[in-house]
Amino acid sequence: MSENSKLVPQVDWSQMLVDAVNKPGVLSTAYAAFWTFSTSNVFLALFECMRRGIEIGPLHTFKGWLKLNRHVRKGEKAITLCMPVTWKQKVNAESYVDPGEVREEHEQSIVRTRFVMRPFWFTLSQTEGEPYQPIAIPDWDETAALYALHIDRVPFAHLDGNCMGYAQKRQVAVSPIAYLPHRTLLHEMAHVLLGHTAESIGLTDKDECTPKDVREVEAEAVAYICCQALGLPGEAFSRGYLQSWLGEKQIDDRSVQKIFHAADQILKAGRPAPAEELQSAPLAAESAA
Repeated sequence: MSENSKLVPQVDWSQMLVDAVNKPGVLSTAYAAFWTFSTSNVFLALFECMRRGIEIGPLHTFKGWLKLNRHVRKGEKAITLCMPVTWKQKVNAESYVDPGEVREEHEQSIVRTRFVMRPFWFTLSQTEGEPYQPIAIPDWDETAALYALHIDRVPFAHLDGNCMGYAQKRQVAVSPIAYLPHRTLLHEMAHVLLGHTAESIGLTDKDECTPKDVREVEAEAVAYICCQALGLPGEAFSRGYLQSWLGEKQIDDRSVQKIFHAADQILKAGRPAPAEELQSAPLAAESAA
């Protein structure tokens, strides 16, 4: 479970997403610096840097920068990100267990996890010391991503010349004359991961089917985030597409959670896992009796 599946309610995620879409280039800049973090934390770091006037740059903890022979300047305030906190609790027949928490049975104990906000992170501009050697962002591989996500790319066989791509079950197709084939592919992959194709073939409750306008907004928002993260063109086109489907409506928090999670899945599936020291490791919590 990632932090995207249980976003912190105090944060206005919907407004952050809308603001990012309406500010050309900010997401691509943020992802170039924060690519080892989840989508939700990329947004958190981006907007805290913008709010506080901090230069966007690589993130590390206080100890992480020390390992790189740099130290946080005195008086610098840490950036807050969403982090998982885990602890073990002994099984007790009378104890209450929150059904919303992650649990794993281990003999006579339960591993419990909560996602909380923790101010442990500092950008490069908040530190000083030896010159920083930037870490190259690994290339994103389309074939690897499709394979890892169990999605098949099939030949385009739609007769409608206005259709640039489509998704069915766990298959996607892109027209050979698509204006932005990479964006179309990401958009159709998003439909699969968001559960839209499962809805169309009756694998979900009819009462839970997502309206078409919401489906298109969710899928295009995923494509927009992924294109920005990968440095691909089509930013203006995506903004126009989103605005045409969204109109005066707002993206609700449930949709934002789905969007962030799907974007994470696509980006991580096409890239090798970052080195252990670059990952935002779970925070240790004291064991609860």
